[in-house]
Amino acid sequence: MRFARTALLLAAMTALFLTVGYLIGGTGGTLIAFGAAVAMNLFAYWNSDRMVLSMYGAREIGPQDAPNFYGIVAELARRANMPMPKVYIIESDQPNAFATGRDPHHAAVAATTGLLNRLNGEEVAGVMAHELAHVQNRDTLIMTITATLAGAISMLGNFAFLFSATRSNDENGNSNPLGMVGSLIMMIVAPMAAMLVQMGISRGREYEADRLGAQICGNPLALASALAKLEQGAHATYNSAAERNPATAHMFIINPLHGGTRDNLFSTHPNTRNRIAALEALAAEMGVATGRSAGFAQPRSPWGQQPPSPPRRGPWG
Repeated sequence: MRFARTALLLAAMTALFLTVGYLIGGTGGTLIAFGAAVAMNLFAYWNSDRMVLSMYGAREIGPQDAPNFYGIVAELARRANMPMPKVYIIESDQPNAFATGRDPHHAAVAATTGLLNRLNGEEVAGVMAHELAHVQNRDTLIMTITATLAGAISMLGNFAFLFSATRSNDENGNSNPLGMVGSLIMMIVAPMAAMLVQMGISRGREYEADRLGAQICGNPLALASALAKLEQGAHATYNSAAERNPATAHMFIINPLHGGTRDNLFSTHPNTRNRIAALEALAAEMGVATGRSAGFAQPRSPWGQQPPSPPRRGPWG
């Protein structure tokens, strides 16, 4: 059901993109828009992971750099019967995490230092299981495509307004069906419609990743506890990299942007209270009791080593 809903929303976004292209340039505009969509999606397919990781200054680690954190990810990948993803740490005080990559064989997961400082081993496992669920469901690819299309629709909306001032007839000599007023409306409405579709897809995939991630780690309540801590920490801590790149906000487990916590049409994530309630219901179905351990270590430092004193670059070396 969720797959069908996502497919329908993606089809709606593609149709909107082609419609805007047709209104700007007729049949020729539609073909140009389609070609641009294909080119942008191919570029995103091959390069989106490197681009996003670079935006946030993510540093790849191995088992020798953060043994406990790396070991948690490795154990979760084993439980999910998935290839081991690349593991990254982001130097940021805001507790958060995301996954990227076009498929499970080319995936990466990243967590911030703020997350590793605040969560215990069970909670870290819940968060990373959520991210592996995104990889397993191909959500990283889906959301990259929707973000690319949304950006392209916004660009076309601006083009429609600019072209309307100089283009009064189409290639067949007919009057421009948009006009200045119509183009202005399109410039406003088209990006808004694309954003609504993008947000609808994103929120649906978050609920599904919570469900599958809880099953992978074996403890929905650990993920619920992590979400509560992440929500509080993200709301209190400014993430300058995310604020500079708001189009990537949907990738994170918790909305990294300030003022984006309400569960409305324009939010990238479901309300955290609703997500926690769903996880508590899942825990009841699975017979998971409060305090049950899923078998992950509880070190004083969740990445497996004590921070040096004083730290030079943080406890990760």
